[in-house]
Amino acid sequence: MAHHDIIVIGASAGGVEALKRLMRELPQDLSASLFVVLHQARMTEPSALPGILDRAGPLRALTPLDRTKFERGHIYVAPPDRHMLIERDHVRIVRGPKENRHRPSVDPLFRSAAWAYGPRVVGIVLSGTMDDGAAGLWAIKTCGGVTVVQDPAEALYTGMPTSALTTARIDYCLPVDRIAVLLSELASRPVSGTMPAHGLERLKTETEFTTLDKDLSDMDELGDPTVFTCPSCQGTLWEIKDGDMLRYRCHTGHAFSVDSLLAEQSEAAETALYSALRALEEKAAALRRVADRFSDRFPELHARYQHEAGDLDESANVLRQLLVSKTV
Repeated sequence: MAHHDIIVIGASAGGVEALKRLMRELPQDLSASLFVVLHQARMTEPSALPGILDRAGPLRALTPLDRTKFERGHIYVAPPDRHMLIERDHVRIVRGPKENRHRPSVDPLFRSAAWAYGPRVVGIVLSGTMDDGAAGLWAIKTCGGVTVVQDPAEALYTGMPTSALTTARIDYCLPVDRIAVLLSELASRPVSGTMPAHGLERLKTETEFTTLDKDLSDMDELGDPTVFTCPSCQGTLWEIKDGDMLRYRCHTGHAFSVDSLLAEQSEAAETALYSALRALEEKAAALRRVADRFSDRFPELHARYQHEAGDLDESANVLRQLLVSKTV
């Protein structure tokens, strides 16, 4: 009889301490495989997280290679700048498009686990900012699995737990110590949920988007096209509905929750404003340089160019005010 033996965990800011506490409390004979995604800055060196978690508790932690077959009693940690997905009896490590502005991202791991193992999956969201993981928990719950979030009252950063609580169907909201006890119970408890018979093909399709195994031009099966463009590649965004949640994905595979889309749009707008400010300042400087050459022989041209440079200065000041006002 199947048990809850596939445990997927997502965390971001404040997540290392929560993960250490969780691993410290887990028993050595836990009959489950654990998979961890922690948002990390892009780096060229291997992550220190597997070593940290390996020392924190009795279970062995490691960074898997692509197509590594997983075992019970092991913790598999996504490497930097790579998504980790679950297929039947092995993991995939891929450099697919970013989701929610991250690679690795929590949602692709959760979504792939839900599609591959359905009600056997336990999904956990720990401390972190914004809302990565909420859509993944929705997928797990829809496929009959168990959903858990760290109690925001004890999380160092409440964004991810709170977003999951408000947008997904959550079975348990617990402090980390009690999550460890729950996992021990679930790993020995027969599965009670069931995988829906229909309507989940989109989970498989989105997993294939992450591995770039899908024809990215065929987007209509996922959702409806919008008037918005992807802030990462300027392609059209399609709107996807997960229950009451809205998500967005472009034809090259970039995917966003509402919060991550707004954050990426703000960053793109700031970059554009700085580029415009640079262009205005450069043109004003060029006009003054030319004006200086005509100051003696052609005073009218000198005055004209100085006036144009002054107009550009005024426009540049407007952009500076926008940039410092934090309204973008």
